[in-house]
Amino acid sequence: MTLEVDIYGRNMDITEPIEEYVDKKVSKLDRYIRNIDQARVDLAYAKSARSAADRHVAQITITGKGYILRAEERADDIFAAFDAALSKMQRRIERYKGKRYRGRGDGISVSDFSAGPETIDEEDETPVIARRKKFFITPMDELEAIEQMSLLGHDEFFVFFNANSNAINILYKRRDGSYGLIEPEVN
Repeated sequence: MTLEVDIYGRNMDITEPIEEYVDKKVSKLDRYIRNIDQARVDLAYAKSARSAADRHVAQITITGKGYILRAEERADDIFAAFDAALSKMQRRIERYKGKRYRGRGDGISVSDFSAGPETIDEEDETPVIARRKKFFITPMDELEAIEQMSLLGHDEFFVFFNANSNAINILYKRRDGSYGLIEPEVN
């Protein structure tokens, strides 16, 4: 079974050579990790980039049962940006597999807790709320949340269900490089 790859372009045309190259390379990711449900590649040309070396952007997102991995890179050529993003994705897969096979410490793997990947609902209901996002939360501890935050490429914050305190927590990265944890309480 070959992996089906969805390729999207923004501010650029996806030509046949680009499509064949991307499809050929991304379809090989199932050799690194099994049970990939969806692979999405977003290729973009940013006209307003400060540097010419950052004008082409390639983002690869793969989803499966209990995981979402994302890698993004920029370069002066679309093929170079894609190759760099693919290399980063391979490193993230290896890192994820290492964490997954070591387990949670209680003998239960992350995928056993998972209800599935996040889903996005982009309904604009009121003028105040521009976007709504719904996603399934996997129970994890703070260290796993930091790891998942880096695997997704989120630089600012990450919302997760803390398995130790049985509550929703928000993890954020501070300016000095350390992490902060918000533990909301109901009055």
